[in-house]
Amino acid sequence: MRRLLEITVCPLEPGSVALPLERGGRPRRMDARAIRQHLERLIRRRALAGRVWLREDCAGGCHRAGPNVNVDVFLKAPPGAEQDHVAVENRSYVYSLASLPCLARIIDENLRPGRPRGTRAARSGRRRRPPPC
Repeated sequence: MRRLLEITVCPLEPGSVALPLERGGRPRRMDARAIRQHLERLIRRRALAGRVWLREDCAGGCHRAGPNVNVDVFLKAPPGAEQDHVAVENRSYVYSLASLPCLARIIDENLRPGRPRGTRAARSGRRRRPPPC
């Protein structure tokens, strides 16, 4: 099924992050408002307006400097069915935007269906142990 994304950016968060817009690009310093503007341009350039939209709201992490982004993933309703607004997946980029290779990664990694969480296979013949506390 096709995935739909709602990307939330809080324009009130202080702070900035430096990363390229797309893979291989030159890093740019961006605050929350610039991140929103660049995401809007990426959505337009890639003709994703029907599948990806932005909203301004709290994205979490308000007690430290951001910017922060949150993504809700929805499944597109079949033809003739009403579109619901129940997220099937959520990803938060609170305090982690700087670790991304580029800003476009937010769109790219959420539009692709991923492996369900908790299903990563253990190395052959070895049991997985929980991480130490």
